[in-house]
Amino acid sequence: MIKSMEVKDTVNEQRKRIHPHKFTLWVALGSIIMMFAGLTSAYVVKRDQPGWTTFSIPRAFWYSTAIMLMSSLAIQMALKAFKEREMIRYRNLLTATAVSGVFFMMCQWAGFREIWKSGITLRGSGGGQFLYVIVGLHAVHVLGGVVALLYMTAKSYLSKIRSYDSVPVELMSTYWHFVDLLWIYLLIFFMAIR
Repeated sequence: MIKSMEVKDTVNEQRKRIHPHKFTLWVALGSIIMMFAGLTSAYVVKRDQPGWTTFSIPRAFWYSTAIMLMSSLAIQMALKAFKEREMIRYRNLLTATAVSGVFFMMCQWAGFREIWKSGITLRGSGGGQFLYVIVGLHAVHVLGGVVALLYMTAKSYLSKIRSYDSVPVELMSTYWHFVDLLWIYLLIFFMAIR
């Protein structure tokens, strides 16, 4: 009787613990937040310097925001489908999320081209240079997410799922929502502090 209570307590204790991969992801996300907080803080400090140039938010960035929001909805629905073991729906939604990520990056590229054509390059001093660095770093994080999404999508089509462990899908969903929220923060930041 006492032994079975100890086993139940151990099982309950393990359920309360965070999965090691989730913990690692949260530590990584914390590091990314600190990096972007530092960069946006530097932007605020530097913008009062003489010779500072400003820029306009490219229209393509608004399109990319809409795409990112739709992709966030798609990954959340994919997670739900995975947990309900609706594998065809899961695959389709995961594919939609990956494709949306590619379209997001294409819109970002178009936005950067628009900024470049307006005469704001990496030379000089101003908001445009910070925009290239900050949004470029965000794009790198989105690219990493797209690669992971493409891998998960290919894996979902090529192999029969024997394990219904939702942790990888939860990790991907959390990361994707994070890059979505980070983009919204950056867009609002650049709109408010030009």
